[in-house]
Amino acid sequence: MASSLEICGINKRFGKGDKSVEVLQKIDIHVEPGEFLILVGPSGCGKSTLLGIIAGLAEPTEGEIRIAGKNVVGMAPRDRDIAMVFQSYALYPTLSVADNIGFALEMRKMPKAERKKRIDEVAAMLQIGHLLDRRPSQLSGGQRQRVAMGRALARQPQLFLFDEPLSNLDAKLRVEMRAEIKRLHQASGITSVYVTHDQVEAMTLGSRIAVMKGGVVQQLGTPDDIYNRPANTYVATFIGSPTMNLLRGAQMDGQFGVPGALLDLSAPQGGGEWLLGVRPEHLELQDGAAWRGEVSVVEPTGPDTYVMVDTSAGSVTLRTDAQTRVQPGDRVGLSVAPAHAHWFDLRTESRAA
Repeated sequence: MASSLEICGINKRFGKGDKSVEVLQKIDIHVEPGEFLILVGPSGCGKSTLLGIIAGLAEPTEGEIRIAGKNVVGMAPRDRDIAMVFQSYALYPTLSVADNIGFALEMRKMPKAERKKRIDEVAAMLQIGHLLDRRPSQLSGGQRQRVAMGRALARQPQLFLFDEPLSNLDAKLRVEMRAEIKRLHQASGITSVYVTHDQVEAMTLGSRIAVMKGGVVQQLGTPDDIYNRPANTYVATFIGSPTMNLLRGAQMDGQFGVPGALLDLSAPQGGGEWLLGVRPEHLELQDGAAWRGEVSVVEPTGPDTYVMVDTSAGSVTLRTDAQTRVQPGDRVGLSVAPAHAHWFDLRTESRAA
Protein backbone atom coordinates (compact mmCIF):
# COMPACT_ATOMS: atom_id res chain seq x y z
CA MET A 1 0.00 0.00 0.00
CA ALA A 2 1.30 3.46 -0.94
CA SER A 3 2.45 5.74 1.87
CA SER A 4 2.11 9.48 2.36
CA LEU A 5 5.06 11.85 2.62
CA GLU A 6 4.96 15.05 4.66
CA ILE A 7 7.70 17.66 4.36
CA CYS A 8 7.08 19.95 7.34
CA GLY A 9 8.86 23.28 7.79
CA ILE A 10 12.19 22.05 6.40
CA ASN A 11 15.05 24.53 6.69
CA LYS A 12 18.64 23.72 5.81
CA ARG A 13 21.71 25.84 6.50
CA PHE A 14 25.35 25.05 5.82
CA GLY A 15 28.01 26.65 7.99
CA LYS A 16 27.68 28.59 11.24
CA GLY A 17 27.09 32.15 12.33
CA ASP A 18 27.48 34.98 9.84
CA LYS A 19 29.05 32.65 7.29
CA SER A 20 26.10 30.23 7.21
CA VAL A 21 24.22 29.76 3.94
CA GLU A 22 20.50 28.96 3.92
CA VAL A 23 19.77 26.57 1.06
CA LEU A 24 16.20 25.57 1.99
CA GLN A 25 13.60 27.85 3.55
CA LYS A 26 10.40 26.61 5.22
CA ILE A 27 9.53 23.86 2.75
CA ASP A 28 6.02 22.51 3.42
CA ILE A 29 4.68 19.86 1.02
CA HIS A 30 2.17 17.08 1.68
CA VAL A 31 2.42 14.23 -0.84
CA GLU A 32 -0.62 11.97 -0.98
CA PRO A 33 -0.22 8.16 -1.12
CA GLY A 34 0.53 7.10 -4.70
CA GLU A 35 1.27 10.65 -5.88
CA PHE A 36 4.17 11.53 -8.22
CA LEU A 37 5.77 14.78 -7.04
CA ILE A 38 8.31 16.60 -9.19
CA LEU A 39 10.91 18.96 -7.71
CA VAL A 40 12.04 21.18 -10.58
CA GLY A 41 14.34 24.16 -10.76
CA PRO A 42 17.78 25.33 -11.93
CA SER A 43 21.07 24.06 -10.52
CA GLY A 44 21.61 25.29 -6.98
CA CYS A 45 17.92 25.82 -6.15
CA GLY A 46 17.96 23.19 -3.36
CA LYS A 47 15.97 20.39 -4.97
CA SER A 48 18.68 17.70 -4.61
CA THR A 49 19.39 18.84 -1.04
CA LEU A 50 15.71 18.35 -0.22
CA LEU A 51 15.73 14.90 -1.83
CA GLY A 52 18.81 14.00 0.22
CA ILE A 53 17.02 15.07 3.41
CA ILE A 54 14.04 12.86 2.52
CA ALA A 55 16.43 9.95 1.87
CA GLY A 56 18.36 10.49 5.11
CA LEU A 57 21.60 11.39 3.33
CA ALA A 58 21.48 14.79 5.04
CA GLU A 59 19.74 16.14 8.13
CA PRO A 60 17.59 19.29 8.15
CA THR A 61 18.47 22.25 10.34
CA GLU A 62 14.78 22.50 11.25
CA GLY A 63 11.62 20.61 10.42
CA GLU A 64 10.34 17.08 10.05
CA ILE A 65 10.05 14.44 7.34
CA ARG A 66 7.14 12.07 7.92
CA ILE A 67 6.72 8.86 5.93
CA ALA A 68 3.37 7.15 6.55
CA GLY A 69 2.89 9.56 9.46
CA LYS A 70 6.20 8.71 11.19
CA ASN A 71 8.91 11.32 11.66
CA VAL A 72 12.07 9.81 10.15
CA VAL A 73 14.51 12.66 10.87
CA GLY A 74 17.52 11.08 12.59
CA MET A 75 16.67 7.64 11.24
CA ALA A 76 19.28 5.89 9.07
CA PRO A 77 18.51 5.69 5.34
CA ARG A 78 18.32 1.88 5.45
CA ASP A 79 15.53 2.08 8.04
CA ARG A 80 13.29 4.47 6.08
CA ASP A 81 12.03 1.85 3.58
CA ILE A 82 12.83 3.96 0.55
CA ALA A 83 14.46 3.15 -2.79
CA MET A 84 16.52 5.65 -4.75
CA VAL A 85 17.41 5.77 -8.45
CA PHE A 86 20.50 7.86 -9.20
CA GLN A 87 21.71 9.74 -12.27
CA SER A 88 24.84 7.55 -12.38
CA TYR A 89 23.00 4.15 -12.29
CA ALA A 90 25.23 3.01 -9.35
CA LEU A 91 25.27 -0.65 -10.45
CA TYR A 92 27.70 -3.26 -9.14
CA PRO A 93 30.01 -3.89 -12.14
CA THR A 94 31.00 -7.44 -11.12
CA LEU A 95 27.43 -8.66 -10.63
CA SER A 96 25.01 -9.83 -13.30
CA VAL A 97 21.80 -7.93 -14.02
CA ALA A 98 19.84 -10.50 -12.01
CA ASP A 99 22.18 -10.15 -9.03
CA ASN A 100 22.06 -6.35 -9.21
CA ILE A 101 18.25 -6.39 -9.15
CA GLY A 102 18.16 -8.91 -6.32
CA PHE A 103 21.02 -7.53 -4.21
CA ALA A 104 18.82 -5.74 -1.65
CA LEU A 105 16.55 -8.78 -1.42
CA GLU A 106 19.54 -11.01 -0.68
CA MET A 107 20.71 -8.59 2.02
CA ARG A 108 17.26 -8.92 3.58
CA LYS A 109 17.64 -12.72 3.64
CA MET A 110 14.77 -13.35 1.24
CA PRO A 111 14.63 -17.07 0.30
CA LYS A 112 16.31 -17.83 -3.02
CA ALA A 113 13.17 -19.13 -4.79
CA GLU A 114 11.14 -16.13 -3.71
CA ARG A 115 13.98 -13.81 -4.70
CA LYS A 116 14.21 -15.34 -8.18
CA LYS A 117 10.46 -15.00 -8.66
CA ARG A 118 10.59 -11.33 -7.73
CA ILE A 119 13.57 -10.68 -10.02
CA ASP A 120 11.77 -12.36 -12.93
CA GLU A 121 8.61 -10.30 -12.28
CA VAL A 122 10.53 -7.02 -12.25
CA ALA A 123 12.60 -7.98 -15.32
CA ALA A 124 9.42 -8.80 -17.24
CA MET A 125 7.85 -5.48 -16.22
CA LEU A 126 10.95 -3.62 -17.46
CA GLN A 127 11.37 -5.81 -20.56
CA ILE A 128 14.93 -6.83 -19.61
CA GLY A 129 14.34 -10.56 -19.00
CA HIS A 130 16.77 -11.42 -21.81
CA LEU A 131 19.55 -9.43 -20.11
CA LEU A 132 19.59 -11.12 -16.69
CA ASP A 133 22.91 -12.93 -17.26
CA ARG A 134 24.81 -9.89 -18.57
CA ARG A 135 27.09 -7.53 -16.66
CA PRO A 136 26.51 -3.74 -16.59
CA SER A 137 29.45 -3.17 -18.96
CA GLN A 138 27.57 -5.15 -21.63
CA LEU A 139 24.50 -2.90 -21.46
CA SER A 140 23.50 0.36 -23.14
CA GLY A 141 22.73 3.47 -21.08
CA GLY A 142 18.99 2.89 -21.30
CA GLN A 143 19.35 -0.75 -20.26
CA ARG A 144 21.51 0.22 -17.27
CA GLN A 145 18.90 2.72 -16.13
CA ARG A 146 16.23 0.03 -16.42
CA VAL A 147 18.34 -2.24 -14.21
CA ALA A 148 18.76 0.58 -11.67
CA MET A 149 14.99 1.06 -11.61
CA GLY A 150 14.51 -2.70 -11.36
CA ARG A 151 16.74 -2.85 -8.29
CA ALA A 152 14.60 -0.16 -6.63
CA LEU A 153 11.33 -1.70 -7.78
CA ALA A 154 12.20 -5.19 -6.53
CA ARG A 155 12.22 -3.97 -2.93
CA GLN A 156 8.60 -2.70 -3.07
CA PRO A 157 9.48 0.29 -0.85
CA GLN A 158 7.15 2.85 0.73
CA LEU A 159 8.76 5.62 -1.30
CA PHE A 160 10.63 6.00 -4.59
CA LEU A 161 13.18 8.81 -4.95
CA PHE A 162 14.59 9.72 -8.37
CA ASP A 163 17.64 12.00 -8.62
CA GLU A 164 17.79 13.24 -12.24
CA PRO A 165 17.84 9.64 -13.52
CA LEU A 166 17.67 10.53 -17.23
CA SER A 167 20.37 13.21 -17.43
CA ASN A 168 23.02 10.86 -18.85
CA LEU A 169 20.82 9.58 -21.69
CA ASP A 170 20.51 10.91 -25.22
CA ALA A 171 17.32 12.69 -26.32
CA LYS A 172 15.61 9.64 -27.85
CA LEU A 173 16.35 7.44 -24.82
CA ARG A 174 15.16 10.15 -22.45
CA VAL A 175 11.76 10.17 -24.15
CA GLU A 176 11.55 6.36 -24.01
CA MET A 177 12.62 6.15 -20.37
CA ARG A 178 10.29 8.98 -19.40
CA ALA A 179 7.37 6.95 -20.70
CA GLU A 180 8.76 3.85 -18.96
CA ILE A 181 8.95 5.64 -15.58
CA LYS A 182 5.38 6.91 -15.96
CA ARG A 183 4.12 3.44 -16.87
CA LEU A 184 5.97 1.89 -13.91
CA HIS A 185 4.50 4.41 -11.51
CA GLN A 186 1.00 3.75 -12.79
CA ALA A 187 1.57 0.00 -12.40
CA SER A 188 3.19 0.11 -8.95
CA GLY A 189 1.27 3.00 -7.38
CA ILE A 190 4.27 3.74 -5.11
CA THR A 191 4.56 7.33 -3.86
CA SER A 192 7.41 8.97 -5.78
CA VAL A 193 9.53 12.13 -5.64
CA TYR A 194 11.50 13.02 -8.76
CA VAL A 195 14.18 15.71 -9.07
CA THR A 196 14.89 17.30 -12.45
CA HIS A 197 15.94 20.58 -14.05
CA ASP A 198 14.08 19.61 -17.25
CA GLN A 199 10.66 21.28 -17.37
CA VAL A 200 9.44 18.85 -20.07
CA GLU A 201 10.08 15.92 -17.70
CA ALA A 202 8.30 17.84 -14.96
CA MET A 203 5.21 18.53 -17.07
CA THR A 204 4.90 15.02 -18.52
CA LEU A 205 5.64 12.95 -15.39
CA GLY A 206 4.28 14.76 -12.36
CA SER A 207 0.84 14.62 -10.81
CA ARG A 208 2.04 17.76 -8.98
CA ILE A 209 5.08 19.98 -9.49
CA ALA A 210 7.04 22.07 -6.97
CA VAL A 211 8.93 24.80 -8.82
CA MET A 212 11.94 25.89 -6.73
CA LYS A 213 14.24 28.89 -6.77
CA GLY A 214 16.81 29.88 -4.15
CA GLY A 215 15.67 27.25 -1.67
CA VAL A 216 12.03 28.41 -1.78
CA VAL A 217 9.04 26.69 -3.41
CA GLN A 218 7.71 29.31 -5.81
CA GLN A 219 4.60 27.33 -6.72
CA LEU A 220 3.16 23.90 -5.95
CA GLY A 221 0.41 22.63 -8.22
CA THR A 222 -0.68 20.37 -11.05
CA PRO A 223 1.01 20.69 -14.45
CA ASP A 224 -2.12 22.54 -15.64
CA ASP A 225 -1.90 25.01 -12.73
CA ILE A 226 1.80 25.63 -13.25
CA TYR A 227 1.50 26.20 -16.99
CA ASN A 228 -1.81 28.05 -17.24
CA ARG A 229 -1.85 29.91 -13.90
CA PRO A 230 1.80 30.61 -12.99
CA ALA A 231 2.16 32.22 -9.55
CA ASN A 232 4.83 34.71 -10.65
CA THR A 233 7.05 35.69 -13.55
CA TYR A 234 9.76 33.23 -12.49
CA VAL A 235 7.41 30.23 -12.81
CA ALA A 236 5.90 31.71 -15.98
CA THR A 237 9.27 31.96 -17.73
CA PHE A 238 10.84 28.78 -16.29
CA ILE A 239 8.02 26.45 -17.36
CA GLY A 240 7.29 26.38 -21.08
CA SER A 241 9.47 26.31 -24.18
CA PRO A 242 9.88 28.77 -25.82
CA THR A 243 9.56 30.84 -22.69
CA MET A 244 6.60 33.14 -21.98
CA ASN A 245 6.87 36.66 -23.43
CA LEU A 246 6.70 39.50 -20.84
CA LEU A 247 5.72 43.02 -21.88
CA ARG A 248 5.65 46.11 -19.68
CA GLY A 249 2.81 48.55 -20.19
CA ALA A 250 -0.10 50.51 -18.72
CA GLN A 251 -3.87 50.68 -19.09
CA MET A 252 -5.11 53.75 -20.98
CA ASP A 253 -8.49 54.62 -22.51
CA GLY A 254 -9.78 51.05 -22.29
CA GLN A 255 -6.70 49.57 -23.95
CA PHE A 256 -3.35 48.27 -22.74
CA GLY A 257 -0.50 50.38 -24.01
CA VAL A 258 2.93 48.95 -24.70
CA PRO A 259 5.72 51.02 -26.27
CA GLY A 260 4.65 51.82 -29.81
CA ALA A 261 1.14 50.26 -29.76
CA LEU A 262 -2.22 49.94 -28.01
CA LEU A 263 -3.51 46.39 -27.49
CA ASP A 264 -7.22 45.56 -27.22
CA LEU A 265 -6.78 44.15 -23.71
CA SER A 266 -8.01 45.19 -20.30
CA ALA A 267 -5.59 44.96 -17.39
CA PRO A 268 -6.84 43.98 -13.91
CA GLN A 269 -8.39 46.73 -11.77
CA GLY A 270 -8.54 48.97 -14.81
CA GLY A 271 -5.35 51.01 -14.42
CA GLY A 272 -1.69 51.34 -13.47
CA GLU A 273 1.39 49.65 -14.89
CA TRP A 274 1.51 45.86 -15.36
CA LEU A 275 3.56 43.09 -16.84
CA LEU A 276 1.62 41.28 -19.54
CA GLY A 277 2.60 37.64 -20.07
CA VAL A 278 1.79 35.81 -23.31
CA ARG A 279 2.74 32.25 -24.22
CA PRO A 280 4.29 31.94 -27.72
CA GLU A 281 1.34 29.84 -28.93
CA HIS A 282 -1.09 32.63 -27.94
CA LEU A 283 0.59 35.31 -30.06
CA GLU A 284 -0.74 35.45 -33.62
CA LEU A 285 0.43 36.98 -36.86
CA GLN A 286 -2.27 39.41 -38.05
CA ASP A 287 -1.84 41.64 -41.08
CA GLY A 288 -3.97 44.57 -39.90
CA ALA A 289 -2.80 44.66 -36.28
CA ALA A 290 -1.61 47.96 -34.79
CA TRP A 291 1.27 46.26 -32.97
CA ARG A 292 3.98 45.60 -35.52
CA GLY A 293 7.55 44.42 -35.71
CA GLU A 294 10.30 42.95 -37.88
CA VAL A 295 10.99 39.21 -38.10
CA SER A 296 14.53 38.53 -36.90
CA VAL A 297 14.74 34.71 -36.71
CA VAL A 298 12.66 31.83 -38.10
CA GLU A 299 13.21 28.37 -36.57
CA PRO A 300 11.40 25.42 -38.19
CA THR A 301 11.08 22.47 -35.75
CA GLY A 302 8.96 20.13 -37.87
CA PRO A 303 5.41 20.33 -36.49
CA ASP A 304 5.86 24.01 -35.45
CA THR A 305 7.81 27.08 -36.48
CA TYR A 306 9.20 29.54 -33.94
CA VAL A 307 9.24 33.14 -35.15
CA MET A 308 11.14 35.85 -33.28
CA VAL A 309 9.94 39.39 -33.90
CA ASP A 310 11.64 42.63 -32.82
CA THR A 311 9.03 45.19 -31.76
CA SER A 312 9.13 48.59 -30.07
CA ALA A 313 8.01 46.78 -26.88
CA GLY A 314 10.88 44.31 -27.08
CA SER A 315 11.66 41.00 -28.79
CA VAL A 316 8.86 38.39 -28.69
CA THR A 317 8.61 34.76 -29.82
CA LEU A 318 5.62 33.14 -31.54
CA ARG A 319 4.89 29.46 -32.00
CA THR A 320 3.17 29.11 -35.39
CA ASP A 321 2.29 26.19 -37.64
CA ALA A 322 4.77 24.52 -39.97
CA GLN A 323 3.24 26.22 -43.05
CA THR A 324 4.19 29.73 -41.93
CA ARG A 325 6.06 31.44 -44.76
CA VAL A 326 7.50 34.54 -43.09
CA GLN A 327 11.16 35.37 -43.59
CA PRO A 328 13.72 37.40 -41.60
CA GLY A 329 13.25 41.09 -42.48
CA ASP A 330 9.47 40.82 -43.03
CA ARG A 331 7.27 43.41 -41.28
CA VAL A 332 4.38 41.68 -39.50
CA GLY A 333 1.44 42.55 -37.27
CA LEU A 334 0.85 40.82 -33.93
CA SER A 335 -2.25 40.19 -31.84
CA VAL A 336 -2.84 38.69 -28.39
CA ALA A 337 -5.78 36.43 -27.56
CA PRO A 338 -7.41 38.20 -24.53
CA ALA A 339 -8.44 34.89 -22.91
CA HIS A 340 -4.78 33.86 -22.74
CA ALA A 341 -3.29 37.06 -21.28
CA HIS A 342 -1.45 36.68 -17.96
CA TRP A 343 -1.11 39.73 -15.69
CA PHE A 344 1.66 40.25 -13.15
CA ASP A 345 2.26 43.02 -10.62
CA LEU A 346 5.12 45.17 -11.87
CA ARG A 347 6.66 45.57 -8.38
CA THR A 348 6.31 42.07 -6.88
CA GLU A 349 6.16 40.13 -10.19
CA SER A 350 3.37 38.03 -8.61
CA ARG A 351 0.29 36.98 -10.55
CA ALA A 352 -2.61 39.40 -10.33
CA ALA A 353 -5.54 38.18 -8.22
